[in-house]
Amino acid sequence: MRFLRRSTTEEADVTGADAADAEAGDDASTGSHVRRGYTPGKGRPTPSRREAEGRRRGPVAPPPRTTREAIRRNRELRKRNPVSKEERRAAARERRERMMAGDERYLLPRDRGPVKAYVRDLVDSRRSLLGLFMPMAVVVFLTLLVPIPAVQTYATLLTTVLLLFMIIEGFLNGRRIARLVRDKFPNETVRGASVGWYAFVRASQIRRLRVPKPRVRPGQRVD
Repeated sequence: MRFLRRSTTEEADVTGADAADAEAGDDASTGSHVRRGYTPGKGRPTPSRREAEGRRRGPVAPPPRTTREAIRRNRELRKRNPVSKEERRAAARERRERMMAGDERYLLPRDRGPVKAYVRDLVDSRRSLLGLFMPMAVVVFLTLLVPIPAVQTYATLLTTVLLLFMIIEGFLNGRRIARLVRDKFPNETVRGASVGWYAFVRASQIRRLRVPKPRVRPGQRVD
C-alpha cells in the first residue's frame, strides 16, 4: 500500500512538471516572454476624458424654445445636481453677464436670432419719445400725491399728449423697422406686427436697463 501511495504521488509530481514544461515550450515556440504582473493591451485606444463624460451623460438636449421650458429645465437640473447657494449665485451672475453681452446661448427665446439683433441695433441707434415712457409713469405717480387739483390736471393733460405722440411714433417706427428688416433678410418670414411690437417694447425701456445692452451709440449708422 505504501508503494502504491508513493507511486501515485510521484506520478502527480511528474504530471505537474510535464504541464509546466509544456507551457514553457509553448511560450518559447511563440517567441513571447511573459513576465509576472504583465497586463496585455486592450487592442483599442483609451478614450479621452471628454469622450467618456459625453458617453456617460448621453446626447446634449436641444435649447429650450420658450421661457417656461427653460425655467422647468433649470428646476429639474437643480433637483438632480444640488449645489450650494454661493455656486448658484455665481452661476446666475455669469448668466446675467453673458445675457447682457448678447451671447445667444444665454438670451431668452424672444431675443435670439440675427433678426432680433438687427431690430435692437435699429432701435438703439436712435433717440425717441418712447424712452420717456417709464420716467413719465413715475412723474404721474408723484403728481397724484400732490393735493393740488390744478397740478394734477395739467400733469394729466401733459402725459396724455405725450402718450399720444409716443403711440404715433411707435407705430411709424415699427413700420420703418419692419421694412428695413425685410430688405436686410429677404429669405426670412418677417411679421410686421411682431417686429413692430418688439421694437416698441425695446424703445420704451430706459437705455441703461435694456437687455441685452445696446451695441451701438445713438446716431450711429446701422447697416
